Amino acid sequence: MFRSFPSRPEYPLLRMSRRDCLTGGVAALGTALLSDYQPAATAQQSSPPEQLKETAQQRAERKRAYLRRLLYSREDLKAWLAGKAFPFAKYDPELGYLHIDRDFKEGIDGSVCSYRYDRLGARRTIAHADKACRINTYGDSFTSCEQVSDGETWQEVLAAHLGEPIRNYGIGGYSVYLAYLRMKREEKKAPAAYIIFNIFDDDHYRNLLGWQRLHFGVNRKSTNPPIPHVSVNPEAREFVEHPNPCPTPDALCKLCDLDTTFRMFQDDYLLNRYVEREFQREQGNVKVPASNFDDQELTRVALYASMRIVEKIEEFAAKEKRKVLYILSYNPQTVRRRLKEGSRFDQSFVDFMDRRRLPYVDLLKAHAADYARFTPGIDPYIGRYFIGHYNPLGNHFCAFAIKQQVVRMLQPPPPAYAKNAREF
Repeated sequence: MFRSFPSRPEYPLLRMSRRDCLTGGVAALGTALLSDYQPAATAQQSSPPEQLKETAQQRAERKRAYLRRLLYSREDLKAWLAGKAFPFAKYDPELGYLHIDRDFKEGIDGSVCSYRYDRLGARRTIAHADKACRINTYGDSFTSCEQVSDGETWQEVLAAHLGEPIRNYGIGGYSVYLAYLRMKREEKKAPAAYIIFNIFDDDHYRNLLGWQRLHFGVNRKSTNPPIPHVSVNPEAREFVEHPNPCPTPDALCKLCDLDTTFRMFQDDYLLNRYVEREFQREQGNVKVPASNFDDQELTRVALYASMRIVEKIEEFAAKEKRKVLYILSYNPQTVRRRLKEGSRFDQSFVDFMDRRRLPYVDLLKAHAADYARFTPGIDPYIGRYFIGHYNPLGNHFCAFAIKQQVVRMLQPPPPAYAKNAREF
């Protein structure tokens, strides 16, 4: 379970659980141009005054201090690689990590959530598991459905209703880019004609993240390992893919050493963004963004990265003859802001999806429409569906919010909507 709305990510919180964070977080160059991307001039932020700038040496020391509190111990890494510590996931050379079977007391009313995975690495299928599967789902924790047990996920709710199984390849903490990489890998082993690709709001920023500890900090649940990521330059239309910086256990162990870690991540985009905020806050700058979502320049870059990744997903789908339905999902704080202020941070990304005429379900819009039918107030409404991630009722909401789009996508229709069904 991962923090979805980092309130102050420039200060990683030691030993903070992922649930607390959530409820509080050889490179290949792509040369294709994104023709319909429009740089947002209003999103630019002014440079800090000259007198507030640090020297290169001062900035390097600040980054070293930031990294020092994130270093692994050799004992911790040895225990994780042996499957004896950090019970959230296991090491994967390509993707950084994958989920493992686990039982965590993190569900509704303090209940224990059971997570089990099949031989393909997908979360356990229950509804209609004996039938052929033609829908695979990819994304982060709002796809893997953290904080509910296997049978309570939106995939299982939807599968039970449709009359056919749905595979769940979601992994907590993944970015849009990581979910795309896993999709390419898993579709070789267990291809499906239809793909549901879930994009969570924090995933845009995670695209730029080379080491999860830079964003999520340190806890005893997950190692928050180094991962594949991208770097982009919207003005130059640049998009560069970076593989896992630690593709072997030996490489991973180098993150126990500060000098090696500094050399590896000193140019990381998010690290530099976070230490700049830290410096500006120390200088008393009242305009320092409180979170990534409030950082207009970072948001502009992150959303551009997701646009380019969606283009890659579409290229893959066209080549492999897949149909893709996108889901845009959001953390409770983003939903709260939409209900209170009517605003959204990702309008440029939604506009991009509309311009490309890509099929998607906007759960932020769905929540706003649902809320309009009730008058309980925002806090009771959020509590109805969320416990950080979706609770069982929230997963039910998600399943039926996307149901009509899924039914329209499937050909022939699913058993529940078969044209030759008897009527009485």
